[in-house]
Amino acid sequence: MITRADELGGSQIHVRDLSAALQSRGHQVAVFAGRRGILSRQLTQLAVRHVEIPELARELNPMRDAVALYRLRAALRDFGPDLVSTHCAKAGVLGRFAARSLRVPALFTAHGWAFAEGVPALRRRLYRWMERSATPLAHRIIVVSDSDRQTAIRERVASPRKLRLIYNGMHDVDADQRARPDSAPVRLVMIARMCEQKDHPTLLRALAELRDLEWHLDLIGDGPLRDDTGNLVEELGLAERISVLGLREDTVQLLARAHIYLLVSNWEGFPRSILEAMRAALPVIATEVGGVSESVGDGTSGFLVPRSDVRVLADRLRRLIESPSLRLTMGKEGRVRYEQRFTFERVLDETLVVCREVVNCV
Repeated sequence: MITRADELGGSQIHVRDLSAALQSRGHQVAVFAGRRGILSRQLTQLAVRHVEIPELARELNPMRDAVALYRLRAALRDFGPDLVSTHCAKAGVLGRFAARSLRVPALFTAHGWAFAEGVPALRRRLYRWMERSATPLAHRIIVVSDSDRQTAIRERVASPRKLRLIYNGMHDVDADQRARPDSAPVRLVMIARMCEQKDHPTLLRALAELRDLEWHLDLIGDGPLRDDTGNLVEELGLAERISVLGLREDTVQLLARAHIYLLVSNWEGFPRSILEAMRAALPVIATEVGGVSESVGDGTSGFLVPRSDVRVLADRLRRLIESPSLRLTMGKEGRVRYEQRFTFERVLDETLVVCREVVNCV
């Protein structure tokens, strides 16, 4: 279960790849999600069953959420699963309640906590309470970074015994789909939903200080702040140097032609887009929030910068834009980190261990 099927963020990619891999190993799989879109189309192409629950949405709405719970429960009863695996905050809570009502064991994968540092205070308190309430309904909780594990323990959301750490991972790409970061002219890329979690304004203001250098930025993603982002690009006089591309399904190709990957955020769990960039042998500049430091080696495979710090971000950008050899060295180190720690095969094997553990203990 996942809340949204009309966008393709890290959690959707995780669910897509895991579902297809489980099915290829002979398991029966169905994905329950909100209104149809890019994820449901890709699931159809992979011949993975998708069940639409239109009332399942990210925003809190007691009446609509009650209907979503009713429909989730009915759809689950029809499918008759041995295990329910839930993802993201809303589907995570409703899915666990639906599973418990049918006496089906449940997993929850937290792709970054909705009460992480950086989230607005009122929302943090609400989601922390929701997660504490739903924790007893999950037999195990998978976290995708040690930072998330420590947060769950510190905030008394779950005990260490219930938590399992499984880092995200990605399918590999062919060698010709890897970047050549030491070539020119320099192309920057950021893949991120345009919403309050991501910090496009800090990135744009940092780039406005680098007008003397040659670079071009591709912004990939959509979201409620897309118009605001476009307006700021115009206001800063950067329209000729920044392409706002919206949702794209050719991110592998876009990363292959890039030279530097950026992820500037207010909060994160363990971003998959960084792993995509490392897989493509790109150096990474990212905000040091959540579990980002568990993937990016500061000064080795890229640079970590403080939240909302335009000055430091501009400095790290300048250093990489001006040095082809540094881009190449950091990109190679990122590729090694991907191969050693973040392959999809490892994620699948470790997830199956947890699934069997839950099913066998019920």
